[in-house]
Amino acid sequence: MNDFGRLVEAEIPRLRRYARALTRDLTRADDLVQSCLTRAVAKQHLWQPGTDLRAWLFTLLHNQHVNYVRRAVREGNSVSIEDAAPLLTVQPNAIDALQLRDLERALGKLAPEQRQVILLVGLEGISYEEVASILDIPVGTVRSRLSRGRDQLRILMGMEDRNLRPPVAKADRPEKDQRAA
Repeated sequence: MNDFGRLVEAEIPRLRRYARALTRDLTRADDLVQSCLTRAVAKQHLWQPGTDLRAWLFTLLHNQHVNYVRRAVREGNSVSIEDAAPLLTVQPNAIDALQLRDLERALGKLAPEQRQVILLVGLEGISYEEVASILDIPVGTVRSRLSRGRDQLRILMGMEDRNLRPPVAKADRPEKDQRAA
């Protein structure tokens, strides 16, 4: 295996994680990663050593996903049996499983542009600049989509922004503060 192959192999877990989050289906995610890797090997002559391989691979994966979505729109929607079947059992860690389920559903309700940015920044830990490069958008757009997406997630998850505190009334302040006021 050459150096390119070893470098690509090291990125497979990240590619799979992002693909699973994008597609929300293990089989489609694995197909997406396989397609991305096939394309990467076929186009490895286009990658320039010394540049960010992860960003290049994520760009390939993202573009492949966009192609799949466009094809699905043309061909019509299909629902997998796993999505249609009701859940019959509850795992012992039901609270965690329910929170993850709620998060997954909330992510699914976000606009695709916001979801992509949140997954790349939040899940993969990719910098804003790299995300902008991967999605071929300005950095300001990445920040805007991330902010709006996070706000929408808080609303969908029923969470309040814990950084915003209501103003403290004078009567609620400790006596020390009242004397200073």
